[in-house]
Amino acid sequence: MVALCCNWCAYAGADLAGVSRRQYSPDIRIVRVMCSSRVDAGLILECFDRGADGVMVLGCHPGDCHYISGNKHEEMRVHNAWELLDLLGIGRERLLLKWISASEGELFGSTVDGFCALMREKGPLRRSSDG
Repeated sequence: MVALCCNWCAYAGADLAGVSRRQYSPDIRIVRVMCSSRVDAGLILECFDRGADGVMVLGCHPGDCHYISGNKHEEMRVHNAWELLDLLGIGRERLLLKWISASEGELFGSTVDGFCALMREKGPLRRSSDG
């Protein structure tokens, strides 16, 4: 699983989880982006193409975006990506959008744990080259 984390909030929340010694699933790979709005459908699809079974986009709470309205733009992009994932047969449940602030280390950990558990339950994403 891949977590695309906003530098200012979600990534700092991940850091707080670590500093607080909050253990979470090791199945996640964290990628820091400056703003969640930098994540488009192409990047999400590339994550799946490179082997991810699930993708999380984690950013600042609405109204707290360091780039004013980046997270609002991302919300629209993710809604479009959900439709695309359904059309491609991947399924929208393999993409999660969540707002996590820098002070929410526990929420970061529980979100990762819950998403990884859901992806384990769903099983690996079957790709066309899988047979």
